[in-house]
Amino acid sequence: MSRVLCGELEKHVGAPVTVKGWVHRIRSLGQVRFIIVRDRSGLAQAVLSGELARSPHLSCETAVSVTGNVVEAPNVPGGCEIQATGVVVESAPVSSIPFEVNLPEITAGLEKILEHRVVSLRHPKSRAVFKVQAEAIEGFRRFLRANDFIEVHTPKIVASGTEGGAELFSVDYFGKPAYLAQSPQFYKQMLVGAGFERVFEVAPAYRAEEHNTSRHLNEFISLDLEMGFIDGLEDLLSLEERLFQYMFAHIRETCGKELAMFGVELPQVTTIPRLKLSEIETILRREYGKALPNGNLDPEGERLICQYVEKEAGTPFVFATHYPVTSRPVYAMPDPESPDLTLSFDLLFKGLEMNSGGMRINDYHQLVGNMGRFGLDPDSFAGYLEVFKYGMPRHGGFAIGAERLTARILELGNIREASLFPRDRERLTP
Repeated sequence: MSRVLCGELEKHVGAPVTVKGWVHRIRSLGQVRFIIVRDRSGLAQAVLSGELARSPHLSCETAVSVTGNVVEAPNVPGGCEIQATGVVVESAPVSSIPFEVNLPEITAGLEKILEHRVVSLRHPKSRAVFKVQAEAIEGFRRFLRANDFIEVHTPKIVASGTEGGAELFSVDYFGKPAYLAQSPQFYKQMLVGAGFERVFEVAPAYRAEEHNTSRHLNEFISLDLEMGFIDGLEDLLSLEERLFQYMFAHIRETCGKELAMFGVELPQVTTIPRLKLSEIETILRREYGKALPNGNLDPEGERLICQYVEKEAGTPFVFATHYPVTSRPVYAMPDPESPDLTLSFDLLFKGLEMNSGGMRINDYHQLVGNMGRFGLDPDSFAGYLEVFKYGMPRHGGFAIGAERLTARILELGNIREASLFPRDRERLTP
């Protein structure tokens, strides 16, 4: 008999079915035994009587195959249950589980949860996080494909960094030094100049940062895009605004059950306010007596400006624009009207930076000169610079961290909860 998913039982009332999954809970009532079976789609109740109810081999987390007839049961979640005629044990636990996964919440601490990550992912709420993440990425892909972007895949072993600084993981590449890619930034630009014009990538990125906070990972999934022949910074802000409108609508359509588990209602994305960093500094000083350290937004500043914008404009989003040249990478386009600033931006959502982006320098001589000012040797970036010699259009893009976005959507306390197998300063397994 073909397998039926637990979440689809209501379509099979009056018919025989087989469900397969794990025993989520067991309850005995006289000569009758009730088991809740859990699979990827949800939960289903099976009623065992007679010899089946006396089986000594059933315990929580046993992998089973249950056959029986589906009957209506108004008092059962889903409105139906299985009157079991057969149960096959596929595999029973050989040791005690490190924490319960059949309660509304896992009661263990985060460190223990991550130590036994594959067990924690049996909990429906833990898995729901990654359903939301998957649909966020799917929405990202669908929107960009509909807007004539092409998906690309760029190297993750590189000869040099793209974001500046020393935050690079080094690897031995056949006796030569190499690094794990901080981002696909240089390759995105090269492909724009190669003629693709609009590209995007969903791939891991690596940062050897010493942070050990609730908002940082050393390996994360980066949702990158780059597009050419833009007129200015507003083209990028408008694109991301429309992207988030689409992504949130897609998540709302596909993840209603998962959002309900977390008590989350996705905000409607309308016009996202644009504030220059200098304007943000004025607001923070006036409203909160808050100064910006080194002319840049810190976590408290991100939280406070989002709090202000939420109160004044009714949206949890804000674009912070025009960051100083000193706080942006070598390829960031200076503002012609204020050369100490860049045509760059961050998107803040619910008090946290979601992504950075901006226009890039497209003039070869300007880019080479900027490398000198940053203390970089242009000869080390010959492969990147080549395309700029042959007519590079004005272009720009941005990158979103999938885990950080997921954590903010679901209001998780720690970004590690939004990573299947997180990598941080202390964690390299499982």
